[in-house]
Amino acid sequence: MSETTSSPTTVQREKRVGAISPSGEEAFLVVEDLTVQFPTADGLVNAVNGLSYAVPLGRTLAIVGESGSGKSVSSMAVMGLHDMRRTRMTGSIRLGGTEIVGLPEKDLMKVRGQTAAMVFQDPQSSLHPLYTVGSQITEAYRVHHAVSKDVAKKRAIEMLDLVGIPNPQRRFKQYPHEFSGGMRQRAMIAMSLVNDPKLLIADEPTTALDVTVQAQILDLLNNLQKEFGSAIVMITHDLGVVAEMADDVLVMYAGRCVEYGTAEDVLARPRMPYTWGLLESIPVVSAESERLRPIKGLPPSLLELPKGCSFNPRCPYAERVKGERCFTDLPDLLPVDGAGTHTSRCHLPDKASIYEAEVEPRLG
Repeated sequence: MSETTSSPTTVQREKRVGAISPSGEEAFLVVEDLTVQFPTADGLVNAVNGLSYAVPLGRTLAIVGESGSGKSVSSMAVMGLHDMRRTRMTGSIRLGGTEIVGLPEKDLMKVRGQTAAMVFQDPQSSLHPLYTVGSQITEAYRVHHAVSKDVAKKRAIEMLDLVGIPNPQRRFKQYPHEFSGGMRQRAMIAMSLVNDPKLLIADEPTTALDVTVQAQILDLLNNLQKEFGSAIVMITHDLGVVAEMADDVLVMYAGRCVEYGTAEDVLARPRMPYTWGLLESIPVVSAESERLRPIKGLPPSLLELPKGCSFNPRCPYAERVKGERCFTDLPDLLPVDGAGTHTSRCHLPDKASIYEAEVEPRLG
């Protein structure tokens, strides 16, 4: 199929497959055929192209891929954070049955914090340096609740205690610069959860932290999910984090989903060469470990995507597909097996055999 001539049948099939959670459970967040574009002086940036996925309450979806793959852009769309004067967005985003695309700003304000919240990569830039941490959490609570300052303060201190910040009464009065990096991230999580949102989006929440603190933050998110029963979307490029946190995995490349399924399916039985490349880029500590095998080349420009499969300039298997289809036809996102809960976007035949014979042995 040509990149520019997707048939209605294909679009409907991709929406149907992508909008179902791999677990089969009813979803709280449903994204269908989401497209996000940014007009610029150089042309139209195709940041997200026809993305579909679903996240039930109590489950964690990890969205993985290199920088520029569309992970954060798609999640900001879920939160309604794009400036629609400079953004073209189509498709559907439903949060608990509420359509987000096209929702007026005043209604989006009610959704943010109360229904969905987001933890950003850099808490230093997310917390205002001139206000105490406690006052910022208090303000976030009072935006959605008509309560006194004393009630909001009590709630903020409870949240600081819940996320493991010692002596929360004293920390309530301190400024962001008086917190360590890990403590600031905990404070951001407290602020995000103060209104008991059903959806938490965590955008690279451990990237700037050392390994020990990373593990503490991941454990914290796991424990809080069990307590609140919330859905979590984890944005990351770290497959170690994915293995630790995720129930389901969505792999993005050049703004598109290229593989989607349960964490067990995607990590143990991947069926897309880009996913293979991500797995081979993970360092393995062993006496017989080989040098890392990074994916050759760079991701394509989102101003001008390659014809056919966007991964074809970097794919070591493209020449194995007859008729040069990788260079002319965009692959459909199709079920790997009959159940349809594990999907991939690739023309390559006999993917299972190639993975088991060539890739899996290299992973050790």
